[in-house]
Amino acid sequence: MTRKTWLQSAAAGLALVMAGGVLAQQPTELRVGLIPSEDAQAMVRASQQVMEQLAAKTGMKVRPFVANDYNGVIEAMRSGKIDVAYFGPFSYVLASQLANAEAFAIPVSKKSGQSSYQSILITRKDKGLNTVAQLQGKTFAFVDPSSASGHLFPKAGLKGEGVDTDKYFSRVIFSGSHDASILAVANNKVDAAAVAEPIFFNAVAKGHVKAEDFQVVWRSQPIPESPMAWRKNLDASTKQKVATALAEIKGLPWGDRGELNGFASTNDQAYDVVRATAKALNLDLGKMK
Repeated sequence: MTRKTWLQSAAAGLALVMAGGVLAQQPTELRVGLIPSEDAQAMVRASQQVMEQLAAKTGMKVRPFVANDYNGVIEAMRSGKIDVAYFGPFSYVLASQLANAEAFAIPVSKKSGQSSYQSILITRKDKGLNTVAQLQGKTFAFVDPSSASGHLFPKAGLKGEGVDTDKYFSRVIFSGSHDASILAVANNKVDAAAVAEPIFFNAVAKGHVKAEDFQVVWRSQPIPESPMAWRKNLDASTKQKVATALAEIKGLPWGDRGELNGFASTNDQAYDVVRATAKALNLDLGKMK
């Protein structure tokens, strides 16, 4: 073997070793964060089939993570403890600013085929509270400060109608989840609450509450669907595998969105309406942690 041939062979061998090292560094586990619209165990169960399909299609072990509140998921991504997360629209906007998150897909409901939803204000029908005007001086529940449909959009929408929610109600609480807010109204803990319409009807479908017991007194403008987002610095190969896998997952339940017709692609600009709504409330996103 000549010196030239030996050097070529050694270089080729080194290239293979380096390539093998790169391949060895490819992640084998995908950590997925889920916002707490229900209790942690319920969230894990509701997403189990999709997580199993995601694992099968990517060849990676998928580990779900549900925090106690929305900001817990944001912090988990900021600290690199999760790779992908299913955020609410507003918690995504916060995560994009604070945790290097980037929206890439939204669930498409097979039933509705829509990529948006609404926030609704609900009351108990037997209380006779049928309008926003009748709620003045009553008790009220938001979901979480970082919830789009459970706080941001109803607060901004009501402000546009001359209602300052900080002063209008006798008491305002944050329940922690949409389900908790629905039950708070059902059990007379509060007079009214702002929740996501799909989650309300999901609670009805599960038999937790009866639709005829409630009155919808207000609806928000359309809200962009909750996105799946990844860490921007997640490796390109994993991003491609995850996006392709989610697009192919159909016919399975996905939390309150019902049966899936895949995940459609989206981008960060789709959530500028959420940023504009936050601006209308004079919210400093950098301080909302």
